Amino acid sequence: MTVSYDGVDVVHGAALTLRPGEVTVLVGPNGSGKSTLLRTVARLQRPRGGTLRIDGDTDGLALTSREFSRYVALLTQGRPTPGGLTVRDVVEFGRYPYRGRWGRPDPDGPAAVDRALALTGVSDLADRGADHLSGGQLQRVWLASCLAQETGVLLLDEPTTYLDLRYQVELLDLIRDLADDHGIAVGVVLHDLDQAAAVADRITLLQAGRIVADGPPEDVLTPERLTAVYGIRIEVGPDPLTGRLRTRAIGRHHTRRERLGTTS
Repeated sequence: MTVSYDGVDVVHGAALTLRPGEVTVLVGPNGSGKSTLLRTVARLQRPRGGTLRIDGDTDGLALTSREFSRYVALLTQGRPTPGGLTVRDVVEFGRYPYRGRWGRPDPDGPAAVDRALALTGVSDLADRGADHLSGGQLQRVWLASCLAQETGVLLLDEPTTYLDLRYQVELLDLIRDLADDHGIAVGVVLHDLDQAAAVADRITLLQAGRIVADGPPEDVLTPERLTAVYGIRIEVGPDPLTGRLRTRAIGRHHTRRERLGTTS
């Protein structure tokens, strides 16, 4: 896909494949085009050129909005806090692709909503007012609304933003569960490279609107490549506890302490 804003290309011929049961994480510096690419896959942005294929042969750009929403769900950044609605009411928003314009019944809706509440661990909050929840709880509720759509593809744009450490870890665990246990194809934008390494099967690294690397974390997150893309020295090594990759950006003060021999 090629994507433009005001006649200027901001994503240049980017090819992205999301596979069932896999988590693909898009990373890159600010302005690299990762959120734009994800939003274009979700059809919130129309590409200037390129195709969107679902299951190989369905033209995703030709589907109606309602039809497309049965294939792909998107959790955007900064969803509002809904007033006057219960948690169950919010999750039921996810059933809109299955309701007709004239109030056609949705017989599978109640069971789908209950499953989504259970998957995200908010069943006990179902009757609570959504405007009385913490930020982490509300993020789970909006995710439950996406899951109630019962799509095979789930897209998440920086879902850990504004969450405290506990909710970040729990949300990443849930993303992993959705791929491993339910076969969902997950595409997610993250800023934190360590979170990306922890949750991803594949990492897509973007720079200036172009994909510069795509593959398993250990192939993409190399110190040479990250240093070149982010413009700062970045070291990469295994986590002593989990064995997964960890990254460390080296700033001026850290370099000074190294010269003085004060770092271990």
